[in-house]
Amino acid sequence: MKSLVVGVPSEVKNHEYRVSLTPVGVEELSLRGHKVLIQAGAGQGSGIPDEAYRHQGAEIVADAKAIWSRADLVVKVKEPMKEEWPLMRKGQVVFTFFHFAADRDLTEAVLKSGISAVAYETIRDSKGTLPLLTPMSEVAGRMSIQEGAKYLERPFEGRGILLGGVPGVAPAQVVVLGAGVVGANAARVAAGLGAHVKILDVNLDRLRYLADVMPPNVSTLFSDRHNILQSLTSADLLIGSVLIPGGRAPRLVRTEDLKRMPPRSVIIDVAIDQGGCVETSRPTTHENPTFMVNNVVHYCVTNMPGAVGRTSTYALTNVTLPYVLDLANKGLKGAVMDNPGLALGLNIHDGKVIQPLVAAAFGLPCEGLLF
Repeated sequence: MKSLVVGVPSEVKNHEYRVSLTPVGVEELSLRGHKVLIQAGAGQGSGIPDEAYRHQGAEIVADAKAIWSRADLVVKVKEPMKEEWPLMRKGQVVFTFFHFAADRDLTEAVLKSGISAVAYETIRDSKGTLPLLTPMSEVAGRMSIQEGAKYLERPFEGRGILLGGVPGVAPAQVVVLGAGVVGANAARVAAGLGAHVKILDVNLDRLRYLADVMPPNVSTLFSDRHNILQSLTSADLLIGSVLIPGGRAPRLVRTEDLKRMPPRSVIIDVAIDQGGCVETSRPTTHENPTFMVNNVVHYCVTNMPGAVGRTSTYALTNVTLPYVLDLANKGLKGAVMDNPGLALGLNIHDGKVIQPLVAAAFGLPCEGLLF
């Protein structure tokens, strides 16, 4: 087994408090003979001090440039930011969330760099599910209701509605587009707070399942154009949670549709990482999370789980560590040859697009995986 240098830089995205490796990950890598570099302060946002990493054998490195220049495998949480693009180097493996289909500039920068980009969001397990996306979808789904309840308050430009209402006053109407992990978690939390919830999806088997397990204040509805438009007319809070793994989210709500929504209603577009499922959505940050279009509040933060860094870090690293160990122990070629699900995570390799939906998003050629 060849020894590798694994690097963990601090996240530089706005108000991103997660870190891609916990001390137990350092211990596991060190026991297998790998060198782990942690940028100083990388774990602070998740409550993990440098000393905890050092105690498990990590080398604490002062700046990101040293991490990128020395590491064979760079493990991150969010996609490389513009200031990190010049640091990427040919032959390096970068393992993180990329969401290429929503960002042409990032895609072109990664192609130019020559790195191998392994994306958390397109890896599948033996059951066909998305194991690295699931925990962050659980966090984002639950947070969407927490944030939606806040932005419905009048000081935040919302309608001035308490999500669960009170005796004698009706609760809020919540509409959830997409019944996957995000949507199901959002519906469950909203229902728990007492809201009336409507969840829409095109998968009838999924809707039947949710109809069985959800509380009685959640109703299911097939997602077609007419049902979406009808649902918007009463939506105090709209949650966008539609996912096409690796591809751009479909735009289910058009600009003109916002006129149907009650004044000062709120949209939480969780699908914004993949371009958003509302036409008027655009990426925002935790620092400036909302904007108004047609008298509707839009919340489109691209790293929602980053705000609860400690919870999110441990939830994410619980599922990423086995893949980090595989990549470190076997190298990229060995790891993807042994695990077809991990191979699906390889979106870009040696200046070529491997992921079909990324290629389709930008009209680029799609190459087969050749080693």
